[in-house]
Amino acid sequence: MTTAEPEKLHPAGSDKLDAAVLKVAGVVVLGAVMAILDTTVVNVALQALILQFTTSFDTIQWVVTGYMLALATVIPVTGWACDRFGTKRLYLLSIVLFLVGSMLAGMAWNIESLIAFRVVQGLGGGMLVPAGMTIMTKAAGPHRVGRVMAVLGVPMLLGPIGGPILGGYLVDAVSWRWIFYINVPLGLVALLTAWRVLPKDEPRPTERLDLPGMLMLSPGLALLIFGVSRIPQEGGVGSVSVWLPALIGLVLMASFVIRATRVANPLVDLKLFADRTFTIAMITMSLFMVAFLGAMLVLPTYFQLVRGESALHAGLLLAPQGLGAMLTMPVAGRLVDRIGARKVVLPGLVLIVAGVAVFTAVGANTSYPLLVAGLFVMGLGMGCTMMPINTAALQTLTQRSVARASTAMNIVQQTAGAIGSAVMSIILASLLAGKFGVPTNQGQLAATVALGNPQSHDAAATLASGAFASTFLWALVLMAVCFVPALFLPKRPPVHAEAREAAPVHV
Repeated sequence: MTTAEPEKLHPAGSDKLDAAVLKVAGVVVLGAVMAILDTTVVNVALQALILQFTTSFDTIQWVVTGYMLALATVIPVTGWACDRFGTKRLYLLSIVLFLVGSMLAGMAWNIESLIAFRVVQGLGGGMLVPAGMTIMTKAAGPHRVGRVMAVLGVPMLLGPIGGPILGGYLVDAVSWRWIFYINVPLGLVALLTAWRVLPKDEPRPTERLDLPGMLMLSPGLALLIFGVSRIPQEGGVGSVSVWLPALIGLVLMASFVIRATRVANPLVDLKLFADRTFTIAMITMSLFMVAFLGAMLVLPTYFQLVRGESALHAGLLLAPQGLGAMLTMPVAGRLVDRIGARKVVLPGLVLIVAGVAVFTAVGANTSYPLLVAGLFVMGLGMGCTMMPINTAALQTLTQRSVARASTAMNIVQQTAGAIGSAVMSIILASLLAGKFGVPTNQGQLAATVALGNPQSHDAAATLASGAFASTFLWALVLMAVCFVPALFLPKRPPVHAEAREAAPVHV
């Protein structure tokens, strides 16, 4: 992209998202929908895959874990690759990898081939979101980053809600293969529109890849997430398969941090954290992802386990949350550009806490209208929190820093999300195990068996709902902790954002 082209996309003083920016946003959202939807749509098909390939749950989990680890491995390289090869080239490559992985996964002939092709998918999917975030932020400029984050928030919202609905329908009505084939037409459209719509940008070939940093951070992040993801299955942190990979991952990541402070061009620029706003936003985001994603994992499990709903119905019951977020997210995106992140995020956290509070008293027969109302309020709050926090992180940065900042943000989100899911899973498993008098890693199985027996169903439903209520109470406490760093978010938008935008920039 030449120095004149950014002005066409975000002319100085312009507040509205013009047609050029909206076209770019449409392309990026389409790619993000594929990547994020795919992380959730597969979950509801695991039982069907166990039967199809006559394998164990431990093995079939690698269909999810392999994808997640591929994401974690490739994300740290994305910032460097955006700078080195250009965001458009990298985005097109990401779509191609995801598209090829999807086609091959749909054609898988055994469980080993399916896991391998899911890794290919993950390599493409891991680059789609951070590269897309970089493209949109550069196109709109820091003074409108709140609005573009609101647009990018749509797929992040639709994935956890739409995934179970779409996955349940495809598995029940068509075939498990179509949870992968569905990405093919989407990928082809995304590839064509990205090639035609995204502006060309010039790579910056002066910086070499920080290969030692990559060999520390990518495996370190993958090992940490793998260890943490094993916690629910192993019933705690005492298992070697939990603490050993997590410990090695932490050592590698700590080594990366120490080295990154001493080299000229590290894989992730830690100087970003010298920016007070960026650091506070990342702390807030970490706590938010731990609490919120953990709660989101438990919600469909309550509907399926205690209330006996199918995966499809459980997904539909979560839809009010998405509706609530869709109502507030565009408004929050405009407000955070005008009045600052703090005044938007704090009311959002209040709404989420109020919504989660409904589930802390959940029982075996709690009325669905009350639960739906709680989910709707949670959605209203989510629309005011997740993307505005990301906006606060990016608003004070220069355009040259955006690619590395997007990478750092996605690393934080992936790690915190994995930790949150594991924490809430182990809390729930421990509480269920205590209620049913079995070891921690057998708590959910014991509850499922007891709930499936007509003679013990009512008593089991009461016990299980009590475990879920206590789990939601933990989620409420963790969400309340988010208020502490959120109080230090900017109370007004940065005054120098537009001035910085006026300076010529090469992207």
